[in-house]
Amino acid sequence: MSTQARFTLPPRITVPLARLRDSISHWTKQLSTTGVVFAVLLWCGSYAPSLLPRDWTMQAVVSGLCIIGGYAFGATVGGFMRWLGFTTPWNSTVTWTLWRVFVPVAVTAVTIYAVLGARWQSELRLLFGMDTNHPWNAVWQGLIALSIALICLNIARFLRRIGRWLADKLDRWFPRRAAILAATIIVAYVGVLIFDGTFVKGSLKVLNNFYATSDKKYPDHVDQPLLSERSGSPASITTWESLGYQGRIFVGTGPTKQDIEDFNHTTSTLAHVPAQQPIRVYAGLGEDHDLDAAAAKVLQDLIRTNAFDRSALLVATATGTGWLDPAMTNSFEYVNSGDTAISSMQYSFLPSGISFLTDRATPPSAGKALFEAIYAHWLTLPEDSQPRIYVAGLSLGSYGMQDSFSGIQDLTERTDGALFVGTPNFTEMWSWLTSRRDDGSPEIQPVIAQGKQVRFSATPDTAQNLWDLGSQWRDPRVVYLQHSSDAVTWWSPRLLWNAPDWLSESAGPDRRTETSWVPIITFLQVTFDMFVSADVPAGHGHVYVREYVDAFAAITQDTPWPEADLELLRDHIEELR
Repeated sequence: MSTQARFTLPPRITVPLARLRDSISHWTKQLSTTGVVFAVLLWCGSYAPSLLPRDWTMQAVVSGLCIIGGYAFGATVGGFMRWLGFTTPWNSTVTWTLWRVFVPVAVTAVTIYAVLGARWQSELRLLFGMDTNHPWNAVWQGLIALSIALICLNIARFLRRIGRWLADKLDRWFPRRAAILAATIIVAYVGVLIFDGTFVKGSLKVLNNFYATSDKKYPDHVDQPLLSERSGSPASITTWESLGYQGRIFVGTGPTKQDIEDFNHTTSTLAHVPAQQPIRVYAGLGEDHDLDAAAAKVLQDLIRTNAFDRSALLVATATGTGWLDPAMTNSFEYVNSGDTAISSMQYSFLPSGISFLTDRATPPSAGKALFEAIYAHWLTLPEDSQPRIYVAGLSLGSYGMQDSFSGIQDLTERTDGALFVGTPNFTEMWSWLTSRRDDGSPEIQPVIAQGKQVRFSATPDTAQNLWDLGSQWRDPRVVYLQHSSDAVTWWSPRLLWNAPDWLSESAGPDRRTETSWVPIITFLQVTFDMFVSADVPAGHGHVYVREYVDAFAAITQDTPWPEADLELLRDHIEELR
């Protein structure tokens, strides 16, 4: 009879392993089963393709928030069911067995979706003409996502312990459940108060001071203009120092009369059109933040430069920091052969992304102050000497300019045309028009009243499809440019609980067909897409360049340009970036 030797680990290894096993067992028992199930489901769903390709670090943050969001939802549902009296019909042994089955299934599912997510991201990056991510990044994504979820979970548990301690104190005077409810409300209220009053407001103050300091800097390779047609020049009533960083870039750059003349000779449309020196007028944000005062300075400089003698006057609302897209302003000037005046002003030191979330009242106020000041003077001019007056805006500037009018009728009665680009979803005029689109037309490119006055374009790099609805397009013409991959246009809080039309319709030219709506997940994905919406090649996301040429040619010119001339100008505008 023989005996078989048994291999045993030494105590210095078995004891720590046993402690680790006990710690893991104790920690997992504290987890909500329902919460873990939903966490895994949302973790898998976080890898589904969204509008824009994301860096792997951004994907890790999205996955981490989906994990904790799913866990919080599941734990809340499970806790509510237990509070109602529902319990599991099996014992702890069965529960442990189910956990042993669930864990490998969950790990396998997450791994599969992580691989699929990496493939979808690579395909999306190729669609946009971008380099692909390294495959190993998927591993780091998972680790960082778990870390983010665990940090959030421990913060929540810390707040729960405070709530329980407070409930025990209140238990002396209130019934137990009333004490728990009161403690929960108090902890939540104090938490929000501290977060909003200390973290949010403190951060905004720091950011505002930081960007206000940055606004005083002078851009490299941009000199003070000497041309009298520019604000900030020696002849201007506004000083070079008062314009702000973005204002100095706007008036210190742009095509000259000679630049426009040289380009005109390359085209058939403008070959015999004389070029003029474009006028650019701008006012920075004063220390008193007086928008009316800034608008008055713009008007005075427009009068000084004889801007109202030009054929085309553009009133543009800037983005948060006062930035105007050079592709937009350059296109307007080239299309109109420099017989133009562009006016704008600064209304904030903060970037659009921050203003987008914290201050939606100022952009419309700035747009209204500027337009009303200019329009009031425009009305005093003889009718036969009034320039054509146009309005435009990109992103937050689009929102600010649109909401400065009471509606589309007010806009078309008081302007000669408008261009709105990358309009945020919460813009009232855009929402009103989109909701009243013709039957059968998609949300990404709606048709309004058969395109008689308002037309949309969602194609990358060109907006020539504006003429697909026919040439019977009455003045004043209103154009909206919006890419099907522009998260700024398609983001809305309603994505949390409601599937939008644009996701149930046929995918646009630069959106993957696999993109679909999933509660919570789609909202988080599109939210984070906004942070990278300007970090993609032109013609996608929130980056518009060549499309401006077609839009301004359609708005300001009586007849369509030949495609060859449009392509020449598109290429030229792109080269100037």
